Amino acid sequence: MEHASAAAILDAHGTVTGWSEGARRLTGFPAEEAVGRPGRELLAEDLSSAVRSALTGTAVLRHRDGSAVPVHLTACPLLTADGAPDGYAVTARAPGGPEPTMAGQAFAQASMSMSVFDTEQRYTRVNDVGCEVMGVPEEALLGRHFPDTVDDAAPHGGFLDHLRQVAETGRPVHYESFTRAPSGSRYHAWSIEMWPVRAPSGAVLGTALAAFDNTEQHWARQRLAVLNEAAAAIGTTLDVVHTAEELVELLVPRFADFAGVDLLDWVLGADEPLIVPSEDVELRRVAHGTATEGTPRPAVHLGESDIYPPYSAPARALREGHAVLLGPGDPDFDRWMRERDALTPHNRAYRARVRSTLAVPLRARGTTLGVVVAVRAAPQEPYVAEDVVLLEELASRAAVCVDNARRFARERTTALTLQQSLLPRGLPGQAAVEVAHRYLPSGSAAGIGGDWFDVIPLSGSRVALVVGDVVGHGIPSSATMGRLCTAVRTLADVDLPPEELLTHLDDLVTHLAADELGDEVAELGATCLYAVYDPVTRGLTVAAAGHPPPVLVLPDGTARLVTMATGPPLGVGGLPFEATELTLPEGCVVALYTDGLVEDRVRDHDLDHAIDELCRALTAPAGSLEALCDSVVKAVMPEDPSDDVALLLARTHALGDGQVATWDVPHDPAQVAATRQSAAEQLQAWGLDESAFVTELVVSELVTNAIRYGEPPVQLRLIRDHSLICEVSDGSSTSPHLRRANAYDEGGRGLMLVAQLTRRWGSRQTSEGKIIWAEQPLPPG
Repeated sequence: MEHASAAAILDAHGTVTGWSEGARRLTGFPAEEAVGRPGRELLAEDLSSAVRSALTGTAVLRHRDGSAVPVHLTACPLLTADGAPDGYAVTARAPGGPEPTMAGQAFAQASMSMSVFDTEQRYTRVNDVGCEVMGVPEEALLGRHFPDTVDDAAPHGGFLDHLRQVAETGRPVHYESFTRAPSGSRYHAWSIEMWPVRAPSGAVLGTALAAFDNTEQHWARQRLAVLNEAAAAIGTTLDVVHTAEELVELLVPRFADFAGVDLLDWVLGADEPLIVPSEDVELRRVAHGTATEGTPRPAVHLGESDIYPPYSAPARALREGHAVLLGPGDPDFDRWMRERDALTPHNRAYRARVRSTLAVPLRARGTTLGVVVAVRAAPQEPYVAEDVVLLEELASRAAVCVDNARRFARERTTALTLQQSLLPRGLPGQAAVEVAHRYLPSGSAAGIGGDWFDVIPLSGSRVALVVGDVVGHGIPSSATMGRLCTAVRTLADVDLPPEELLTHLDDLVTHLAADELGDEVAELGATCLYAVYDPVTRGLTVAAAGHPPPVLVLPDGTARLVTMATGPPLGVGGLPFEATELTLPEGCVVALYTDGLVEDRVRDHDLDHAIDELCRALTAPAGSLEALCDSVVKAVMPEDPSDDVALLLARTHALGDGQVATWDVPHDPAQVAATRQSAAEQLQAWGLDESAFVTELVVSELVTNAIRYGEPPVQLRLIRDHSLICEVSDGSSTSPHLRRANAYDEGGRGLMLVAQLTRRWGSRQTSEGKIIWAEQPLPPG
C-alpha cells in the first residue's frame, strides 16, 4: 500500500465536511463520496476510548475496496469565535509513512527503541528501532496486544507486568533486563524506562517506553567482573590441578558451555620443560566442566591423555603460541569435528550446535605449559574479538599460577628428598633407650622446613638425643639443616658435653651466616636441643639453644615439662649455654619435639595450654611407643600444620649390676696385675672367656697409663652391652694421643696395640678428669 498523509475536516456532529487528495490516495474514496458522510462510516473498527480521549492514536480505516488501513490519527479541535467547539481537523498517517512534524520525525528516528501502548497494552506507536527489535514493520504491530506480537516461549512476562503496572498506578518504572530480542536468538541487555501518557485532565491514556540497548556495556562489565574475580579465584593454592579447576569454574557457565584444561605431561612431573612437538600433540586432561551436566560427555576423562592432530585448535594454539578461534565452516574445524564424531558419536548432537571453539595456550615465563579450550553452543553467540582478549588474559594469569605451583611442587619434592636423605632412616641398635619418631612435612605454601632429629650412640653405652629446627622453608633450610645435622654428629663423636657441643654449634652457625652475608653476621634462626642419657647412672643431661624443653613422662603415668635454662638460638651469641642434669627412673619416656607440634595451638591459646595438651596426649594409654607416637600426633597436631613437625620419643632403660662391673684402682703400678685378674674373673662370670685375652691386654695398658700419667682417683669399669666396653677414668684432663714409637723407644706402643686389638677407642672429658675407653665386639652367640 502506498504510504501517504491525509487530512479531513469533521463538523461538531462528526460529519465529513472536507477531504484532501492524500485522504483519497489513502482510502480510495474520492471527495464526492466522502464529504457529507459520517466519519464513523469510514472506520473499519471503533476508536478506543484512549484515542477518543487523547485525540490521537491508532485507528483502522476502511478502504473503498473493503480492506483495512491501519493509520495513526491526530485530531485538532476547531473553535468558533466565542471558543465553542465547531469540529475537528483530522490528519492520518499510514504506518511507515513520513512524519508530518519534527517531533514525530525525532520519535521515529530515535537511536533507542521507543513505543507507545494504550491502557490495554496495545501498540499505538513504534519507532524505527523498535520495529527492528521486534523484527516486523509498524503496521504489523499497531493495534495489537503486546503478548500477541511475541513468541510464547519468549521471556516477556516481566515486560508485560511493568506495562500494566504503569497503566494502573500512573507511576514511572525503570529496570534492567537481559533477554533475547524477539527478532533473533541473541541476548540483549536493556535499560528500560516506562512512563504514563496523560490527558490534559490527568487521566492515564497509555504507556510510553524507551529501551536502550546497552549489550556491549553489559558484556564489557561482565568481562571486567570476570577479570576481577580471576585475581582472587585463580591460584588460591600451589596445586597445579586445583589451579586448572579454578580456571574452569570461572569460565563455566558465564563464558563457555564447555571448558577444559589440558597440560603437557612434563608439567605434572619433575622433568625440565620440553619442546612442543610440531605434529600431533599429546596432552593430559586435568580439569573440565560443562554448563549442563552430562552435555557434552567429556571425550577425555580426567587424568587421561589424548592426541590432538596438528590442525586442531589446541595443537595449533600450542604450536603458534597465540589464541586460535575456529567455528563451523572453517575447514580445520569441520575436519576436526568429523574425527571427533567418529571417536565419540554420543556427542554428535551437541557438536552440531557448537558455534565456536576458542583455544588459548597457557604460557608463563616463556614456557608453554598446556592449553585451555572454551566452547560455545547455540543459542549462545559465537566468540568475538573481545572474548579472545579476555580468555588470553585469564589464561595468562592461570599459566603463571600453574607455573608457580609446578615450581613449588618441584622445589618441595627436592627439599623433601634432601631432608629425608639427611634424617636417620634406621636407628642404631643400643640398650640405652627404645625410640620411636615421626617427621611430618608442612603442607602449607611455604614449603618444607628445616626440622630434624637424630639418635647418636656414644661411648659407654650412652646415647645422644637431638632435635633441631632451622627457621625458614625450602631447599636453603634443608641444606642448612643438613650442615647442622652433620656438625652435631661430628661434635658428638668427640664426646663433648651438651653445653660445649651447643657452643661449638653456635660458632658454626655464626660462621655460616657470615659466609652467606659477607661481613654481616645475621641470625639463621636455628634452634637445637641436645640430650645425653647414660644407662649406667640413669643420668640425663640436657642443654637447649632456643628450643622448647622436653617433656618427661614418669613410670607412674604423670608428665611434666623439664625445667631447664634455655639458651639463645644458634648464631645469636652473647650468652652461655647451661646443662640440666636429671636422674631418671627406669622406663621414663623423654619426648623431644619441634615447635611445629604446638605452635598452631599457641595461636589459639597460650603456651601453657598447648604444653598441657601435649602432656595429656603423652600420658594416654598406648600399646607401644610407636602407637604412642601416632596418638600424640593425632591429638596435638592440627589437620593442616603450618610448619614441619618432628617428634622423638625415647623410653629409657638401665644397665643393671649384672651388666656393669666397677673397680677402684689404687694409684700404684703394683695393682695393675690384680686389676687385670679381677677383670678376667668378671669376664668368666659373664661367659666371655673368648674375650679375656684381649680384654686383659687392654685393661693392663689403660690402667698402667692412668697410674703413670694420670692423677688419682683411678677407676676401671667393664660394661657388657651390644659390645664389651672397657673404661678407665682418672683425675687428669690430659688426653692421650696415638703415635708410632721409634725403634729405641721404651714406650708409646700401648695405645697402638689397643687400637689394633679393639673395634674402636677414644677419650672423653668429665667434670673430674677424663675417661679412656675401648670397645670390642662380643663373641658370636
